Formats: sequence, C-alpha cells, structure tokens
Amino acid sequence: MLSYIKKVLQNEDYKRITNNILSLFSLQGINYILPLITFPYLTRVLGPDKYGLIAFSFAFIGYFQILTDYGFNLSATREISIYRKENEKISDIFNSVMATKLILLVISFLIMTFLILTFEKFRHEALLYFFTFGLVIGNLLMPSWFFQGVERMRYISLLNMAISIIFTISIFIFIRQASDYIYVPLINAIGTILIGIIALMIVRCEFNINFALPSFNNIKYQVQEGWHIFLSTIAISFYTTSNTFILGLFVSPTILGYYAVAENILKMIIGLLGPFTQSVYPYISSLAIKSQKKALGFIKKVSIIMAFFTFMLSITLFLIAGFVIHLLAGNQYDNSIILLQIMSLLPFIIGMSNVFGVLFLFAFGYSNKVSKIQLILGCLYPLILLPLTYRFLAEGTAFSFLIIETLITLSFWFIYKNIISNMDIEY
Repeated sequence: MLSYIKKVLQNEDYKRITNNILSLFSLQGINYILPLITFPYLTRVLGPDKYGLIAFSFAFIGYFQILTDYGFNLSATREISIYRKENEKISDIFNSVMATKLILLVISFLIMTFLILTFEKFRHEALLYFFTFGLVIGNLLMPSWFFQGVERMRYISLLNMAISIIFTISIFIFIRQASDYIYVPLINAIGTILIGIIALMIVRCEFNINFALPSFNNIKYQVQEGWHIFLSTIAISFYTTSNTFILGLFVSPTILGYYAVAENILKMIIGLLGPFTQSVYPYISSLAIKSQKKALGFIKKVSIIMAFFTFMLSITLFLIAGFVIHLLAGNQYDNSIILLQIMSLLPFIIGMSNVFGVLFLFAFGYSNKVSKIQLILGCLYPLILLPLTYRFLAEGTAFSFLIIETLITLSFWFIYKNIISNMDIEY
C-alpha cells in the first residue's frame, strides 16, 4: 500500500496537490494544537453541566449558520474555480453570494429572536444564544468558499490560525470559573467577526474584487445554484447538529456534556481530513470539465489512499479512546469513553463519504442526486434517532450517528458505481 501511494505521488499534478495539502497541514498545525490547549481547560473549569449547556447553544445556533451558508461553500466554490481567471465574473459571483448571505442572516436573526421570546427553555439563557449568534455573523464575513475557489487555501489557514490565537488567549484571561461560561461564545464570536473583516480586506486588495450591489437576477441565480446543496446540508444537520440539539431536549446538560466531549474530540480528528478535501475538490472540479477520464482515474487513486489512512485512524481511535478522553477532558468524563468508541469508525466512513459524495458527485455536477439521497435518509433519520435516544440516551445518539453516516456513504458509493458504469469510460 505504501509503495502504491509513493508511486501515485510521483505524478507532477499529484505532487502539486500534495504540496498544497502539506502546506495546509503545516499552516493549520496551530489550529489543531490550540484547541488541544483550550479544550482540556474548558472541560475541567466548566464541568460537564456548563460544557453541555454551551454545546446545546452551539447546536441551536448551528441551524442558522446552515441557513446563511446555503450551500455556497460548494456551489460558489465550484463557480469561482471555473471563472477564477475572469476578474469581472468572480466579482459578480462574490457580490451576489455575499448579498444573499446577508439577507439570510437577517431572516435567521428574526427567527432566533422569535424562538427565544416564545419558549422558556431558550428564554432562560437568552443572552447565551444572542452571544452565540455572533458566530453566524463572523461566518458570513469569512469568505472561505472564495479562497477555496481560487485555490489559495493558505489564507484560510492563516485567518483560522488568527481566530484560534485570539480565542485561546481570551479563554485563559476571561474564563476562570464555571459561571463564566456565558463568555465562551462571546469571545469566539468577537474573534471570528474581527478576522472576517480582515478577510474581506484581503479579498478586496489582493484579488481586486470590486464590492458592489448585485442585481436581483444574480441573487436569484445563486439561490437556484445552491438550492440542492442547501437541501443536502439541511438533511445532514439532522444527523450532525441535531444529534446534540435533540439529545439536549431529552437529557440534562451534564449528560449532554459527556456526549459533547466525545463528539468534539471526534470532530477534531475528522478535521484532519479537511485540508485534503479542500485541496483536491477545486482540482477535480476543474479537471472534470477538461477530461472526465482523467478525473475518474484520479478519484480512484484518491479513494484507495483515503480508505487506507482513515481505516487505520479509526482502529487506533477505538483502541485508545479511554486514554484520549482522560488526557483531553479529564477523569470526570469517564462516561464519554464508550461514546467515543461507538463513533470511532466515523473517520473512515466520513472519509469515504467525502470521496464519493464531494469529490465525485458534487465535482461532476450531480449535486441533485446527493441532495435527494441525503434528504431521504435525513428525513428518515428521526425514526432512528428518536427511539434510540429515548431508550439509550447518549449511547443511542452515538449509535444513530454511526448508522446514518454508514447508510449515506453506502448510498454515495452505489450512485458513484452506477454513474461510472453508464459512462463506459476506461480509466
């Protein structure tokens, strides 16, 4: 396997992508190190109860982040990658996407305010949710989709690094006891907004993007382009963000804290796949237009490499789950160990899902097929999640997450095999 990987990487195109991936990993190294500093500090200072409460607020506000993202992280990235050498065209794309996201932000804030004023569960911690909503604003200002489209992921790494540094320093200054939990999302939001403003300055100065009000037709076009991906994202939220949110409706903040710790550790590990997907997706999108045969050959090699590394990662995580929990969260989170072991296969499953779903179906323009399968399984997911969570609580939620991700990945693989068989292309 290692000799095969070495042979693949000798290709000049693959060398360039590999260098891009390694650059992202080196630049994002601090983005993995800093959370490993703040995470153990927060879990110990706040305890499972307050940590669970913060996790619930992030899950709640996460729905509004999904609404404002609206699938642009893929649809707009693909457009930018195609027209990146046409300055006027990418300026039109940038302005129409940002305007659409701003409209969705206003709608999100109104919906959130209504829910907080209507339901006691939210009204009791209203300030916490308003502070957390600042992350939605910062996410809007940070045009990661643009940097991915022009294949300048270095900016994403540097800006995320700046956010991590601001957050880390502020956490140790302002969070001293459990009652300070209210300031955790506020600190995160302020840092994200400041860096988002800097990101817009880079877009304007470095890439000579002219900021202007877009036409209604351009906004309408972006809404239509992102629609299928948006549906997919909503469906995905049923088995990502909704896991924490729905579990929080059934259990105490303490039990939710146990689950949140296991899930957050898992997300840190899965985040290692990010630089790979971010670097490869624009390349495949562009290559698929020029030669589907070459693009398919590249995807086949990518799938083998991804399967090998993510499977080894999953096995290792299962075996050392107890050590990881005690090291990162502390002894008071023993109940998180079994949850992490249940979900330990997810790096492998999600890695393959990225290959067949993002790197093939989205890059080849089959986003409608992805959205359909995710929408169907996402809508069916409550039939899995609700009874398992009600019966087994946090363990039931973890099993539900594993089951649905497996079904999604198998569905992507089946569609992938069906499409390439009909293409009748030898690669």
